[in-house]
Amino acid sequence: MTKTIGKAAATEKNPTTIDEFYFWTDKQRILNPFDVVKVEHIEGSISYGIIEEISHITDSASYLSNFISSDFGDVSTEPNMHRIGMNFVKAKVLGNDKSIYTPVLDGSKVGLANQTEVLQALGIKDIKNPLVCGYMEMYRAEDKITLPLHFNSQFLIGPEGAHLNISGISGLAAKTSYTMFLMKAIQEQYLNQEDSDDSVAFVMFNVKGRDLLAIDEPNDELTEEEKTRYTEMLKLSPEPFKNVKYFYPYSDQSASKTFSYGQTSDIEAQIDLDKGFKYKYVFEDDGTNLDLLFSNIEDSTGTMESIINFIITNQAGFANDLTWAQFIGKVKEFTQSGHKGGDKEISVMSWRKFKRVISKALNHSIFSSRVVPEKNEVRLRKSIINIEKNGIHVVDIAKLDQDTQAFVFGDVIRAIYELKLGQEERDEHDIPSKIIIFIDELNKYASKDVPSNSPILKQIRDISERGRSLGIVLFSVEQFKSAIDDRVKGNCATHAYGRTNAIEISKSDYRFVPPVYKNMMTRLDPGEYIIEHPVFRSLLNIKFPKPLYKQFPNG
Repeated sequence: MTKTIGKAAATEKNPTTIDEFYFWTDKQRILNPFDVVKVEHIEGSISYGIIEEISHITDSASYLSNFISSDFGDVSTEPNMHRIGMNFVKAKVLGNDKSIYTPVLDGSKVGLANQTEVLQALGIKDIKNPLVCGYMEMYRAEDKITLPLHFNSQFLIGPEGAHLNISGISGLAAKTSYTMFLMKAIQEQYLNQEDSDDSVAFVMFNVKGRDLLAIDEPNDELTEEEKTRYTEMLKLSPEPFKNVKYFYPYSDQSASKTFSYGQTSDIEAQIDLDKGFKYKYVFEDDGTNLDLLFSNIEDSTGTMESIINFIITNQAGFANDLTWAQFIGKVKEFTQSGHKGGDKEISVMSWRKFKRVISKALNHSIFSSRVVPEKNEVRLRKSIINIEKNGIHVVDIAKLDQDTQAFVFGDVIRAIYELKLGQEERDEHDIPSKIIIFIDELNKYASKDVPSNSPILKQIRDISERGRSLGIVLFSVEQFKSAIDDRVKGNCATHAYGRTNAIEISKSDYRFVPPVYKNMMTRLDPGEYIIEHPVFRSLLNIKFPKPLYKQFPNG
Protein backbone atom coordinates (compact mmCIF):
# COMPACT_ATOMS: atom_id res chain seq x y z
CA MET A 1 0.00 0.00 0.00
CA THR A 2 1.75 3.17 -1.22
CA LYS A 3 -0.09 5.69 0.94
CA THR A 4 -2.70 4.62 3.47
CA ILE A 5 -5.47 7.14 4.10
CA GLY A 6 -7.91 5.06 6.13
CA LYS A 7 -9.41 1.64 6.80
CA ALA A 8 -12.51 -0.15 5.62
CA ALA A 9 -15.40 -0.25 8.08
CA ALA A 10 -18.25 -2.74 8.09
CA THR A 11 -21.03 -2.12 10.60
CA GLU A 12 -24.28 -3.84 11.41
CA LYS A 13 -26.30 -1.18 9.59
CA ASN A 14 -23.81 -0.56 6.77
CA PRO A 15 -22.09 -3.82 5.78
CA THR A 16 -19.66 -4.00 2.90
CA THR A 17 -20.93 -5.88 -0.17
CA ILE A 18 -19.55 -7.10 -3.47
CA ASP A 19 -20.75 -3.79 -4.97
CA GLU A 20 -19.67 -1.23 -2.38
CA PHE A 21 -17.64 -0.63 0.73
CA TYR A 22 -17.14 2.09 3.30
CA PHE A 23 -14.00 3.43 4.92
CA TRP A 24 -13.07 6.05 7.45
CA THR A 25 -10.41 8.67 6.93
CA ASP A 26 -9.04 11.72 8.69
CA LYS A 27 -11.40 14.69 8.68
CA GLN A 28 -8.67 16.89 7.19
CA ARG A 29 -8.13 14.53 4.26
CA ILE A 30 -9.53 16.13 1.09
CA LEU A 31 -11.18 13.64 -1.25
CA ASN A 32 -13.70 14.19 -4.03
CA PRO A 33 -16.39 12.17 -5.77
CA PHE A 34 -14.91 10.24 -8.73
CA ASP A 35 -11.53 9.78 -6.97
CA VAL A 36 -10.28 6.20 -7.23
CA VAL A 37 -8.99 4.38 -4.12
CA LYS A 38 -7.54 0.92 -3.55
CA VAL A 39 -8.06 -1.43 -0.61
CA GLU A 40 -6.19 -4.51 0.53
CA HIS A 41 -8.20 -7.70 0.06
CA ILE A 42 -7.84 -11.43 0.65
CA GLU A 43 -5.11 -13.58 -0.99
CA GLY A 44 -2.95 -10.51 -1.44
CA SER A 45 -5.31 -8.98 -3.97
CA ILE A 46 -6.24 -5.34 -4.39
CA SER A 47 -9.80 -4.10 -4.87
CA TYR A 48 -10.50 -0.71 -6.42
CA GLY A 49 -13.34 1.64 -5.68
CA ILE A 50 -14.59 4.98 -6.95
CA ILE A 51 -15.84 7.47 -4.38
CA GLU A 52 -19.55 8.20 -4.51
CA GLU A 53 -20.32 9.90 -1.20
CA ILE A 54 -18.43 11.53 1.70
CA SER A 55 -19.92 12.16 5.15
CA HIS A 56 -18.54 13.66 8.36
CA ILE A 57 -19.63 12.21 11.73
CA THR A 58 -18.74 12.81 15.39
CA ASP A 59 -19.44 11.10 18.67
CA SER A 60 -22.27 13.57 19.34
CA ALA A 61 -25.57 11.83 19.92
CA SER A 62 -27.65 14.72 18.57
CA TYR A 63 -27.50 18.32 17.42
CA LEU A 64 -28.67 19.30 20.88
CA SER A 65 -25.43 17.93 22.37
CA ASN A 66 -23.43 20.25 20.13
CA PHE A 67 -25.60 23.18 21.13
CA ILE A 68 -25.16 22.46 24.86
CA SER A 69 -21.37 22.01 24.52
CA SER A 70 -21.14 25.57 23.21
CA ASP A 71 -22.43 26.98 26.50
CA PHE A 72 -26.03 26.58 25.36
CA GLY A 73 -25.64 28.37 22.05
CA ASP A 74 -22.86 30.89 22.65
CA VAL A 75 -21.04 30.89 19.31
CA SER A 76 -18.03 32.68 20.81
CA THR A 77 -17.38 29.89 23.30
CA GLU A 78 -14.36 27.65 22.74
CA PRO A 79 -15.21 24.11 23.95
CA ASN A 80 -12.92 22.53 26.53
CA MET A 81 -12.46 19.48 24.35
CA HIS A 82 -13.10 18.72 20.70
CA ARG A 83 -15.56 16.16 19.52
CA ILE A 84 -14.14 12.92 18.13
CA GLY A 85 -14.79 13.16 14.40
CA MET A 86 -13.93 11.50 11.13
CA ASN A 87 -14.95 11.38 7.51
CA PHE A 88 -16.94 8.36 6.40
CA VAL A 89 -16.65 7.50 2.67
CA LYS A 90 -18.81 5.32 0.46
CA ALA A 91 -17.08 3.77 -2.57
CA LYS A 92 -18.45 1.69 -5.44
CA VAL A 93 -16.38 -1.40 -6.27
CA LEU A 94 -14.77 -1.14 -9.70
CA GLY A 95 -12.89 -4.41 -9.73
CA ASN A 96 -10.21 -6.62 -8.20
CA ASP A 97 -6.80 -7.35 -9.72
CA LYS A 98 -7.30 -11.09 -9.09
CA SER A 99 -11.03 -11.13 -9.91
CA ILE A 100 -11.99 -11.76 -6.29
CA TYR A 101 -15.36 -10.19 -5.63
CA THR A 102 -16.13 -11.12 -2.04
CA PRO A 103 -16.91 -8.12 0.22
CA VAL A 104 -13.99 -6.03 1.46
CA LEU A 105 -13.17 -6.98 5.07
CA ASP A 106 -13.44 -4.65 8.04
CA GLY A 107 -10.14 -3.00 8.93
CA SER A 108 -8.56 -3.42 5.49
CA LYS A 109 -6.18 -0.61 4.63
CA VAL A 110 -7.36 1.94 2.04
CA GLY A 111 -4.95 4.03 -0.01
CA LEU A 112 -4.70 6.32 -3.00
CA ALA A 113 -4.25 4.73 -6.42
CA ASN A 114 -1.41 5.81 -8.69
CA GLN A 115 -1.89 6.65 -12.36
CA THR A 116 -1.40 3.09 -13.63
CA GLU A 117 -3.73 1.73 -10.96
CA VAL A 118 -6.42 4.28 -11.80
CA LEU A 119 -6.41 3.16 -15.42
CA GLN A 120 -6.48 -0.48 -14.36
CA ALA A 121 -9.35 0.17 -11.95
CA LEU A 122 -11.42 1.89 -14.63
CA GLY A 123 -10.72 -0.92 -17.09
CA ILE A 124 -8.91 1.30 -19.57
CA LYS A 125 -5.24 0.57 -18.90
CA ASP A 126 -4.75 -1.08 -22.28
CA ILE A 127 -7.83 0.23 -24.03
CA LYS A 128 -8.27 -0.88 -27.62
CA ASN A 129 -8.69 1.64 -30.44
CA PRO A 130 -7.92 4.59 -28.10
CA LEU A 131 -9.38 8.00 -28.91
CA VAL A 132 -8.56 10.80 -26.49
CA CYS A 133 -11.71 12.25 -24.92
CA GLY A 134 -10.27 14.58 -22.27
CA TYR A 135 -8.32 14.26 -19.06
CA MET A 136 -8.96 13.51 -15.39
CA GLU A 137 -7.61 15.17 -12.26
CA MET A 138 -7.56 13.34 -8.92
CA TYR A 139 -6.51 14.13 -5.38
CA ARG A 140 -4.92 17.33 -4.10
CA ALA A 141 -1.49 18.92 -3.45
CA GLU A 142 1.41 16.44 -3.60
CA ASP A 143 -0.93 13.52 -4.30
CA LYS A 144 -2.49 15.11 -7.39
CA ILE A 145 -2.41 13.13 -10.63
CA THR A 146 -3.51 14.28 -14.08
CA LEU A 147 -3.95 11.73 -16.81
CA PRO A 148 -5.46 11.62 -20.31
CA LEU A 149 -8.60 9.56 -20.80
CA HIS A 150 -9.51 7.59 -23.93
CA PHE A 151 -12.66 6.17 -25.44
CA ASN A 152 -12.62 2.93 -27.37
CA SER A 153 -13.38 4.59 -30.70
CA GLN A 154 -15.22 1.51 -32.00
CA PHE A 155 -17.90 2.14 -29.38
CA LEU A 156 -18.19 5.81 -30.40
CA ILE A 157 -18.17 5.72 -34.19
CA GLY A 158 -18.66 2.00 -34.82
CA PRO A 159 -18.74 -0.83 -35.50
CA GLU A 160 -19.20 -2.03 -31.88
CA GLY A 161 -21.38 0.92 -30.83
CA ALA A 162 -22.14 4.39 -32.08
CA HIS A 163 -23.66 7.81 -31.52
CA LEU A 164 -22.94 10.45 -28.90
CA ASN A 165 -25.44 12.56 -26.98
CA ILE A 166 -24.44 15.65 -24.99
CA SER A 167 -26.76 17.57 -22.71
CA GLY A 168 -26.44 20.68 -20.55
CA ILE A 169 -27.84 24.15 -20.07
CA SER A 170 -27.07 26.84 -22.60
CA GLY A 171 -23.94 28.91 -22.19
CA LEU A 172 -22.42 27.08 -19.22
CA ALA A 173 -22.13 23.52 -20.47
CA ALA A 174 -19.83 24.17 -23.48
CA LYS A 175 -21.61 21.41 -25.40
CA THR A 176 -20.46 22.53 -28.84
CA SER A 177 -16.86 22.92 -27.68
CA TYR A 178 -16.71 19.37 -26.33
CA THR A 179 -18.27 17.90 -29.46
CA MET A 180 -15.76 19.77 -31.59
CA PHE A 181 -12.91 18.57 -29.36
CA LEU A 182 -13.91 14.96 -30.02
CA MET A 183 -14.33 15.52 -33.76
CA LYS A 184 -10.91 17.20 -33.92
CA ALA A 185 -9.39 14.13 -32.26
CA ILE A 186 -11.21 11.85 -34.70
CA GLN A 187 -10.15 13.80 -37.80
CA GLU A 188 -6.54 13.89 -36.68
CA GLN A 189 -6.53 10.17 -35.97
CA TYR A 190 -7.85 9.37 -39.45
CA LEU A 191 -5.57 11.86 -41.17
CA ASN A 192 -2.57 10.14 -39.60
CA GLN A 193 -3.53 6.55 -40.38
CA GLU A 194 -2.42 4.63 -43.43
CA ASP A 195 -5.51 2.46 -43.89
CA SER A 196 -7.31 4.13 -46.79
CA ASP A 197 -10.25 1.71 -46.58
CA ASP A 198 -11.30 3.15 -43.22
CA SER A 199 -12.09 6.85 -43.49
CA VAL A 200 -14.32 9.50 -41.99
CA ALA A 201 -16.10 12.68 -43.06
CA PHE A 202 -18.09 15.25 -41.09
CA VAL A 203 -21.26 17.22 -41.70
CA MET A 204 -21.84 19.98 -39.15
CA PHE A 205 -24.80 22.31 -38.81
CA ASN A 206 -24.07 25.83 -37.62
CA VAL A 207 -27.17 26.82 -35.65
CA LYS A 208 -25.93 29.67 -33.44
CA GLY A 209 -24.44 32.91 -34.73
CA ARG A 210 -20.95 32.40 -36.16
CA ASP A 211 -19.94 29.51 -33.88
CA LEU A 212 -18.68 27.13 -36.58
CA LEU A 213 -17.94 29.51 -39.45
CA ALA A 214 -14.16 29.60 -38.99
CA ILE A 215 -13.20 26.17 -37.66
CA ASP A 216 -10.18 25.95 -39.98
CA GLU A 217 -8.73 29.19 -38.58
CA PRO A 218 -6.57 29.10 -35.42
CA ASN A 219 -7.66 30.36 -32.02
CA ASP A 220 -5.21 33.23 -31.43
CA GLU A 221 -6.32 33.53 -27.80
CA LEU A 222 -5.04 30.08 -26.88
CA THR A 223 -2.22 30.31 -24.33
CA GLU A 224 1.06 28.39 -24.55
CA GLU A 225 0.01 26.37 -21.52
CA GLU A 226 -3.18 25.31 -23.27
CA LYS A 227 -1.28 24.42 -26.44
CA THR A 228 1.13 22.35 -24.36
CA ARG A 229 -1.80 20.48 -22.83
CA TYR A 230 -2.85 19.49 -26.36
CA THR A 231 0.59 18.41 -27.52
CA GLU A 232 2.16 16.81 -24.45
CA MET A 233 -0.74 15.33 -22.47
CA LEU A 234 -3.44 14.72 -25.09
CA LYS A 235 -1.02 14.03 -27.98
CA LEU A 236 -2.97 16.23 -30.41
CA SER A 237 -1.62 18.90 -32.73
CA PRO A 238 -2.50 22.49 -31.73
CA GLU A 239 -3.93 23.16 -35.19
CA PRO A 240 -7.56 23.77 -36.21
CA PHE A 241 -9.64 21.55 -38.49
CA LYS A 242 -8.51 20.74 -42.03
CA ASN A 243 -10.35 20.20 -45.35
CA VAL A 244 -13.31 22.41 -44.45
CA LYS A 245 -15.99 23.75 -46.80
CA TYR A 246 -18.70 26.21 -45.76
CA PHE A 247 -22.21 26.35 -47.20
CA TYR A 248 -24.34 29.47 -46.70
CA PRO A 249 -28.01 30.08 -47.57
CA TYR A 250 -28.32 32.14 -50.72
CA SER A 251 -29.93 35.56 -50.41
CA ASP A 252 -30.95 38.03 -53.11
CA GLN A 253 -31.18 40.91 -50.64
CA SER A 254 -27.85 41.28 -48.85
CA ALA A 255 -24.66 42.59 -50.37
CA SER A 256 -22.84 39.30 -49.79
CA LYS A 257 -25.66 37.32 -51.43
CA THR A 258 -25.88 35.04 -48.40
CA PHE A 259 -28.29 34.79 -45.51
CA SER A 260 -25.97 34.37 -42.54
CA TYR A 261 -24.64 35.88 -39.31
CA GLY A 262 -21.17 35.60 -40.81
CA GLN A 263 -19.30 38.76 -41.72
CA THR A 264 -19.55 39.68 -45.39
CA SER A 265 -15.77 40.03 -45.75
CA ASP A 266 -15.15 36.63 -44.17
CA ILE A 267 -17.66 34.88 -46.43
CA GLU A 268 -16.30 36.56 -49.54
CA ALA A 269 -12.77 35.52 -48.56
CA GLN A 270 -13.91 31.91 -48.21
CA ILE A 271 -15.64 32.06 -51.59
CA ASP A 272 -12.46 33.46 -53.17
CA LEU A 273 -10.52 30.52 -51.70
CA ASP A 274 -13.15 28.15 -53.12
CA LYS A 275 -14.09 26.88 -49.70
CA GLY A 276 -17.24 28.97 -49.34
CA PHE A 277 -20.46 28.25 -51.27
CA LYS A 278 -24.05 29.52 -51.47
CA TYR A 279 -26.71 26.86 -51.59
CA LYS A 280 -30.05 26.94 -53.38
CA TYR A 281 -32.98 24.63 -54.04
CA VAL A 282 -34.68 24.30 -57.41
CA PHE A 283 -38.00 22.51 -57.94
CA GLU A 284 -36.74 20.38 -60.79
CA ASP A 285 -34.21 18.62 -58.53
CA ASP A 286 -35.56 19.18 -55.02
CA GLY A 287 -39.34 19.03 -55.41
CA THR A 288 -39.37 15.43 -54.21
CA ASN A 289 -38.41 16.68 -50.73
CA LEU A 290 -41.62 18.67 -50.20
CA ASP A 291 -42.53 16.47 -47.24
CA LEU A 292 -39.67 18.02 -45.26
CA LEU A 293 -41.51 21.34 -45.23
CA PHE A 294 -44.23 19.68 -43.16
CA SER A 295 -41.97 18.27 -40.44
CA ASN A 296 -43.57 20.38 -37.72
CA ILE A 297 -47.12 20.15 -39.04
CA GLU A 298 -49.49 17.72 -37.34
CA ASP A 299 -51.06 15.54 -40.05
CA SER A 300 -53.10 12.97 -38.16
CA THR A 301 -55.40 12.29 -41.13
CA GLY A 302 -52.55 11.98 -43.63
CA THR A 303 -54.06 14.50 -46.08
CA MET A 304 -50.84 16.52 -46.44
CA GLU A 305 -48.95 13.32 -47.12
CA SER A 306 -51.52 12.36 -49.77
CA ILE A 307 -51.13 15.72 -51.52
CA ILE A 308 -47.33 15.42 -51.50
CA ASN A 309 -47.52 11.92 -52.99
CA PHE A 310 -49.93 13.24 -55.61
CA ILE A 311 -47.45 15.97 -56.57
CA ILE A 312 -44.18 14.04 -56.61
CA THR A 313 -45.69 11.30 -58.79
CA ASN A 314 -46.18 14.00 -61.45
CA GLN A 315 -49.96 13.71 -61.58
CA ALA A 316 -52.24 16.37 -63.08
CA GLY A 317 -49.46 18.46 -64.59
CA PHE A 318 -47.00 18.58 -61.67
CA ALA A 319 -44.00 17.99 -63.92
CA ASN A 320 -40.36 18.19 -62.81
CA ASP A 321 -39.60 21.10 -65.16
CA LEU A 322 -41.64 23.60 -63.15
CA THR A 323 -40.14 26.50 -61.22
CA TRP A 324 -41.20 27.11 -57.61
CA ALA A 325 -43.41 30.01 -58.77
CA GLN A 326 -45.06 27.83 -61.41
CA PHE A 327 -45.51 25.10 -58.82
CA ILE A 328 -47.33 27.49 -56.45
CA GLY A 329 -49.50 28.59 -59.36
CA LYS A 330 -50.37 24.99 -60.12
CA VAL A 331 -51.25 24.34 -56.46
CA LYS A 332 -53.50 27.42 -56.51
CA GLU A 333 -55.62 25.83 -59.23
CA PHE A 334 -56.56 23.00 -56.87
CA THR A 335 -57.73 25.45 -54.20
CA GLN A 336 -60.53 26.70 -56.43
CA SER A 337 -64.00 25.36 -55.74
CA GLY A 338 -65.19 22.93 -58.41
CA HIS A 339 -61.69 22.23 -59.76
CA LYS A 340 -61.48 18.89 -61.54
CA GLY A 341 -58.47 16.72 -62.24
CA GLY A 342 -57.21 16.16 -58.73
CA ASP A 343 -57.51 13.24 -56.37
CA LYS A 344 -61.20 13.06 -55.44
CA GLU A 345 -60.33 11.96 -51.89
CA ILE A 346 -58.43 15.22 -51.25
CA SER A 347 -60.76 18.09 -50.42
CA VAL A 348 -60.37 21.70 -51.56
CA MET A 349 -59.91 22.70 -47.90
CA SER A 350 -56.93 20.37 -47.65
CA TRP A 351 -55.38 21.90 -50.76
CA ARG A 352 -55.88 25.36 -49.26
CA LYS A 353 -54.12 24.33 -46.05
CA PHE A 354 -51.32 22.86 -48.13
CA LYS A 355 -50.98 26.10 -50.11
CA ARG A 356 -50.82 28.23 -46.94
CA VAL A 357 -48.01 26.15 -45.52
CA ILE A 358 -46.07 25.81 -48.75
CA SER A 359 -46.38 29.46 -49.78
CA LYS A 360 -44.97 30.64 -46.46
CA ALA A 361 -42.11 28.13 -46.57
CA LEU A 362 -41.11 28.84 -50.17
CA ASN A 363 -40.94 32.57 -49.55
CA HIS A 364 -37.20 32.30 -48.79
CA SER A 365 -34.67 33.14 -51.52
CA ILE A 366 -32.88 29.77 -51.19
CA PHE A 367 -35.82 28.39 -53.19
CA SER A 368 -34.64 29.66 -56.57
CA SER A 369 -35.19 29.04 -60.26
CA ARG A 370 -31.62 28.03 -61.10
CA VAL A 371 -28.11 27.51 -59.73
CA VAL A 372 -25.14 29.48 -61.12
CA PRO A 373 -21.94 27.47 -60.44
CA GLU A 374 -19.73 30.33 -61.69
CA LYS A 375 -20.83 32.32 -58.61
CA ASN A 376 -20.08 29.40 -56.25
CA GLU A 377 -23.77 28.55 -56.06
CA VAL A 378 -24.51 24.90 -55.43
CA ARG A 379 -27.26 22.42 -54.78
CA LEU A 380 -26.56 21.41 -51.21
CA ARG A 381 -27.64 17.83 -51.80
CA LYS A 382 -25.16 17.39 -54.65
CA SER A 383 -22.32 18.79 -52.53
CA ILE A 384 -23.16 16.46 -49.65
CA ILE A 385 -23.20 13.29 -51.75
CA ASN A 386 -19.78 14.26 -53.16
CA ILE A 387 -18.17 14.75 -49.74
CA GLU A 388 -14.58 13.54 -49.68
CA LYS A 389 -12.73 11.38 -47.20
CA ASN A 390 -11.58 13.38 -44.14
CA GLY A 391 -13.58 16.35 -45.42
CA ILE A 392 -15.81 18.61 -43.36
CA HIS A 393 -18.96 20.32 -44.63
CA VAL A 394 -20.30 23.09 -42.40
CA VAL A 395 -23.89 23.94 -43.29
CA ASP A 396 -25.00 27.32 -41.97
CA ILE A 397 -28.69 27.42 -41.01
CA ALA A 398 -28.45 29.79 -38.04
CA LYS A 399 -30.37 32.69 -39.59
CA LEU A 400 -33.10 30.63 -41.24
CA ASP A 401 -36.56 30.34 -39.69
CA GLN A 402 -37.37 27.07 -37.94
CA ASP A 403 -39.34 25.50 -40.81
CA THR A 404 -36.64 26.30 -43.37
CA GLN A 405 -33.98 25.01 -40.99
CA ALA A 406 -35.91 21.76 -40.76
CA PHE A 407 -36.09 21.49 -44.55
CA VAL A 408 -32.34 22.02 -45.03
CA PHE A 409 -31.49 19.70 -42.18
CA GLY A 410 -33.79 16.97 -43.46
CA ASP A 411 -32.47 17.31 -47.01
CA VAL A 412 -28.87 16.84 -45.83
CA ILE A 413 -29.73 13.85 -43.64
CA ARG A 414 -31.66 12.24 -46.49
CA ALA A 415 -28.78 12.79 -48.91
CA ILE A 416 -26.28 11.15 -46.54
CA TYR A 417 -28.60 8.23 -45.95
CA GLU A 418 -29.16 7.60 -49.65
CA LEU A 419 -25.42 7.95 -50.32
CA LYS A 420 -24.58 5.25 -47.77
CA LEU A 421 -27.38 3.02 -49.08
CA GLY A 422 -25.77 3.12 -52.51
CA GLN A 423 -28.60 5.02 -54.18
CA GLU A 424 -26.25 7.63 -55.65
CA GLU A 425 -23.98 7.11 -58.65
CA ARG A 426 -20.58 7.20 -57.00
CA ASP A 427 -17.65 4.78 -56.74
CA GLU A 428 -18.10 2.92 -53.46
CA HIS A 429 -14.34 3.09 -52.72
CA ASP A 430 -14.41 6.90 -52.81
CA ILE A 431 -17.22 7.22 -50.27
CA PRO A 432 -16.07 7.81 -46.66
CA SER A 433 -16.66 4.65 -44.66
CA LYS A 434 -18.05 6.74 -41.78
CA ILE A 435 -19.93 10.03 -41.91
CA ILE A 436 -20.41 11.86 -38.61
CA ILE A 437 -23.36 14.24 -38.42
CA PHE A 438 -23.20 16.94 -35.76
CA ILE A 439 -26.61 18.26 -34.73
CA ASP A 440 -26.93 21.07 -32.20
CA GLU A 441 -30.33 21.81 -30.66
CA LEU A 442 -31.59 18.28 -31.31
CA ASN A 443 -34.82 19.22 -29.53
CA LYS A 444 -35.95 21.06 -32.69
CA TYR A 445 -35.99 17.84 -34.70
CA ALA A 446 -36.31 14.92 -32.28
CA SER A 447 -38.05 16.06 -29.13
CA LYS A 448 -41.03 14.29 -27.62
CA ASP A 449 -43.19 17.19 -28.86
CA VAL A 450 -42.33 16.71 -32.55
CA PRO A 451 -45.25 15.14 -34.46
CA SER A 452 -44.78 11.38 -34.72
CA ASN A 453 -45.33 11.55 -38.48
CA SER A 454 -42.45 14.03 -38.96
CA PRO A 455 -40.21 12.74 -41.78
CA ILE A 456 -37.15 14.25 -40.07
CA LEU A 457 -37.88 12.49 -36.79
CA LYS A 458 -38.26 9.25 -38.72
CA GLN A 459 -34.87 9.81 -40.37
CA ILE A 460 -33.12 10.55 -37.07
CA ARG A 461 -34.68 7.48 -35.47
CA ASP A 462 -33.58 5.38 -38.41
CA ILE A 463 -30.02 6.67 -38.16
CA SER A 464 -29.86 6.04 -34.42
CA GLU A 465 -31.16 2.50 -34.91
CA ARG A 466 -29.55 1.47 -38.22
CA GLY A 467 -26.85 4.07 -38.81
CA ARG A 468 -24.06 2.11 -37.12
CA SER A 469 -24.29 -0.64 -39.73
CA LEU A 470 -24.25 1.92 -42.54
CA GLY A 471 -21.41 4.02 -41.15
CA ILE A 472 -23.62 7.01 -40.26
CA VAL A 473 -22.89 8.35 -36.78
CA LEU A 474 -24.93 10.92 -34.88
CA PHE A 475 -23.29 13.45 -32.53
CA SER A 476 -26.24 15.28 -30.98
CA VAL A 477 -26.53 18.12 -28.50
CA GLU A 478 -29.45 19.55 -26.55
CA GLN A 479 -30.17 21.43 -23.33
CA PHE A 480 -32.43 18.86 -21.71
CA LYS A 481 -31.94 15.17 -22.38
CA SER A 482 -35.30 14.30 -20.82
CA ALA A 483 -37.11 16.11 -23.66
CA ILE A 484 -35.55 13.98 -26.44
CA ASP A 485 -37.30 11.07 -28.17
CA ASP A 486 -36.59 7.87 -26.24
CA ARG A 487 -35.62 5.83 -29.29
CA VAL A 488 -33.02 8.41 -30.36
CA LYS A 489 -31.24 8.86 -27.03
CA GLY A 490 -31.68 5.19 -26.13
CA ASN A 491 -29.56 4.14 -29.11
CA CYS A 492 -26.63 6.42 -28.22
CA ALA A 493 -23.72 4.38 -26.84
CA THR A 494 -21.95 7.36 -25.27
CA HIS A 495 -23.47 10.13 -23.16
CA ALA A 496 -21.94 13.32 -21.78
CA TYR A 497 -23.61 15.38 -19.08
CA GLY A 498 -22.66 19.02 -18.64
CA ARG A 499 -23.99 21.50 -16.16
CA THR A 500 -27.76 21.29 -15.80
CA ASN A 501 -30.46 22.31 -13.35
CA ALA A 502 -32.15 20.59 -10.41
CA ILE A 503 -35.45 20.11 -12.25
CA GLU A 504 -33.75 18.21 -15.06
CA ILE A 505 -31.83 15.81 -12.81
CA SER A 506 -35.09 14.87 -11.09
CA LYS A 507 -36.30 13.25 -14.34
CA SER A 508 -36.22 9.50 -14.95
CA ASP A 509 -33.25 9.77 -17.35
CA TYR A 510 -31.01 10.34 -14.34
CA ARG A 511 -32.36 7.68 -11.99
CA PHE A 512 -29.25 5.50 -12.41
CA VAL A 513 -26.91 8.36 -11.39
CA PRO A 514 -25.81 8.35 -7.72
CA PRO A 515 -27.28 11.31 -5.76
CA VAL A 516 -23.92 13.01 -5.18
CA TYR A 517 -23.09 12.84 -8.89
CA LYS A 518 -26.49 14.33 -9.71
CA ASN A 519 -25.81 17.25 -7.42
CA MET A 520 -22.41 17.73 -9.04
CA MET A 521 -24.15 18.10 -12.41
CA THR A 522 -25.77 21.30 -11.15
CA ARG A 523 -22.39 22.94 -10.52
CA LEU A 524 -20.03 21.61 -13.19
CA ASP A 525 -17.74 24.24 -14.70
CA PRO A 526 -17.45 24.94 -18.44
CA GLY A 527 -14.95 22.46 -19.83
CA GLU A 528 -16.06 19.77 -17.37
CA TYR A 529 -18.30 16.78 -18.09
CA ILE A 530 -19.58 13.58 -16.54
CA ILE A 531 -19.14 10.81 -19.11
CA GLU A 532 -20.87 7.48 -19.66
CA HIS A 533 -19.16 5.14 -22.15
CA PRO A 534 -19.59 1.36 -22.68
CA VAL A 535 -16.00 0.44 -21.77
CA PHE A 536 -15.88 2.57 -18.60
CA ARG A 537 -16.77 0.75 -15.40
CA SER A 538 -18.29 3.86 -13.91
CA LEU A 539 -19.39 7.37 -14.76
CA LEU A 540 -16.29 9.57 -14.95
CA ASN A 541 -15.63 13.25 -14.41
CA ILE A 542 -13.46 14.63 -17.22
CA LYS A 543 -12.13 17.97 -18.39
CA PHE A 544 -11.11 19.20 -21.83
CA PRO A 545 -9.12 22.23 -23.08
CA LYS A 546 -10.36 25.30 -24.91
CA PRO A 547 -11.08 24.96 -28.67
CA LEU A 548 -8.27 25.18 -31.19
CA TYR A 549 -10.33 27.03 -33.78
CA LYS A 550 -11.29 30.70 -33.95
CA GLN A 551 -13.77 31.86 -31.31
CA PHE A 552 -16.27 34.67 -31.82
CA PRO A 553 -17.58 36.86 -28.98
CA ASN A 554 -21.14 36.18 -27.89
CA GLY A 555 -23.66 38.11 -29.85
